[in-house]
Amino acid sequence: MAVAAIAGRLRAAGSVFAEDEARLLMAAAATPADLAAMVDRRVAGFPLEHIVGWAEFCGLRVVVGPGVFVPRRRSEFLVHQAIATVTSAETPVVLDLCCGAGAVGLAVATALAGAELHAADIDPGATRYARRNLAAIGGHVHEGDLYDPLPADLRGRIDVLVVNAPYVPTGELGLMPAEARLHEPVVALDGGPDGVGIHRRVAAQAPEWLAPGGSLLIETSDRQAPLTIAAMAAAGLSAGAASDDHLDATVAIGRRPETETAGRTPG
Repeated sequence: MAVAAIAGRLRAAGSVFAEDEARLLMAAAATPADLAAMVDRRVAGFPLEHIVGWAEFCGLRVVVGPGVFVPRRRSEFLVHQAIATVTSAETPVVLDLCCGAGAVGLAVATALAGAELHAADIDPGATRYARRNLAAIGGHVHEGDLYDPLPADLRGRIDVLVVNAPYVPTGELGLMPAEARLHEPVVALDGGPDGVGIHRRVAAQAPEWLAPGGSLLIETSDRQAPLTIAAMAAAGLSAGAASDDHLDATVAIGRRPETETAGRTPG
């Protein structure tokens, strides 16, 4: 099939970037039969990234597949904000909670050469992909609920804690695009009644895991940012938010005060 023919089918199915998608599908297909099957899946509404097997994120290729959350471009703002918080740690310790396929942690640790990277997620499907994506940079992937699976020696050592937890209110899941609603795990989308239930759990325990002066950064929405900030403040962190209108991105940022370094071991 030619690009024009594939793009025509994709455009008729609602694709906004039909030509670009057609080229990606053609590049990923091993045979004409593979290509035809891939186009059929895309026309049927499957996420392009699940079909080709990867997503571009911060200039990196992140391996993804069916049943795994696809990293969004807006989350690149979370990465940039996280990198900006690191000013002095020679070997920064980074934790990516609710890591999914590990895109955010991968991008942060790649920018902070030599960083010690840990990532955790409750979804076994997500951690399988995270291990693939983080292996080349020596990332450590842990499977379990939030902080539960982390090694005890991380306590009090984390310089940057990045979180792209689900923050869609339960009652609004049905309003999400079909690509996400039908093909990504609910555990990666559902943030509870007001969307910030997991944010509160993350913030409540963050001070005991952060190093003195360490930062917690949580992707949120402009509407929910006050609630996320309040959760950080309730945990004793100094908190605020940053936004990027172009990416439609908002990040709540909390910082543990500089205190005695007891409990922190050399990184």
